[in-house]
Amino acid sequence: MASIILNITDDALIDKIRRACMLLKGVGKVRVIKSQDEAEDITKTAGYREAMDDIAAGRVYHAQSADDMFRQILG
Repeated sequence: MASIILNITDDALIDKIRRACMLLKGVGKVRVIKSQDEAEDITKTAGYREAMDDIAAGRVYHAQSADDMFRQILG
């Protein structure tokens, strides 16, 4: 499988270009990814808030190495 990345400067064209790409034979999926400036703010996600709650409650573990981590997890 190969990928082609297009940088579109005119947001008004994104939907038209996406639909046109889907008309091409062999195109299985077209994804639109927002630029870094428009990307979702991770600090507003539930996973981030849960991680911060874990840190605040002291549910944090440290391992010296990968082997140490597996010993802590598996016992």
